[in-house]
Amino acid sequence: MVPASGRKNQDIGKARGRRVAPASKGWCMAFFRVEDLSMWFGGLAALEGVGFEIEKGSIFSVIGPNGAGKTTLFNCINGIYKPSGGSIRFKDQELVGKKPDKVARMGIARTFQNIELFTHMSLMENLMLGRHVFMKTGLFRGGFMWGRRSYAGREEQIHRKKVEEIIDLLELQGVRDYPVGMLPYGTQKLVELGRALALEPELLLLDEPCAGMNSEEKQDMIFWIKDIQDELGVTILLIEHDMAMVMDISDRILVINFGRPITEGTPAQVQIHPEVLTAYLGEEESDECAA
Repeated sequence: MVPASGRKNQDIGKARGRRVAPASKGWCMAFFRVEDLSMWFGGLAALEGVGFEIEKGSIFSVIGPNGAGKTTLFNCINGIYKPSGGSIRFKDQELVGKKPDKVARMGIARTFQNIELFTHMSLMENLMLGRHVFMKTGLFRGGFMWGRRSYAGREEQIHRKKVEEIIDLLELQGVRDYPVGMLPYGTQKLVELGRALALEPELLLLDEPCAGMNSEEKQDMIFWIKDIQDELGVTILLIEHDMAMVMDISDRILVINFGRPITEGTPAQVQIHPEVLTAYLGEEESDECAA
């Protein structure tokens, strides 16, 4: 039998459209949690004491000046760096110490600040590379792919169908067979987003997805990100310097500077925080704004 306090918590959860663990259990597993994370390079602290939680299905943004440690945070999450200390947990599984391929198989994908595509390959081929974690055809079966009815042929059809869905979602049908090196910069950023989606992630890390885009391309990217959240149910962890975009689409925001957290809250709370104004505008200018 659930205690009265537990039933009350469950009723609140139903009213908000999500399930809440009974109070008698004393805890609720976070979808994604970072605790006291630090990353040192020699005597330099790139990250120190960083911690936050992300609710499933939300958009959580990390902002800060250049060199604040944002991309280092992403590199720690997806296994490129091994943190010097702290914990990173995804669905209550520890990520620290896992290789990037293991992290990807757990359901975490990312894009990069600088485009990392195979420019001589077509859009379709680049997206198919994102399906590699699901492919089971080995060298022998792949070398003897005799038609669509072979094991390798049937598997390729399954993965191509998934990629076709991504092409339709991002409206890339017109350039599907083009080498990506011939595509406009904004389209290449979209292809990289599509390749990350090919991993069917539950958590998507976006490292400055609008960097280098014009205003029209930025607006399109905002629509795609919202579609990914709403239609696919993907949770998004975002790094971005475009403050108008961040304030528009984020559910919560973490601000870091010199590797340390300044504040975390809703967009309305963050944009009036005095230390955030100081970090972005400088002390004298922020004083003038406050006046």
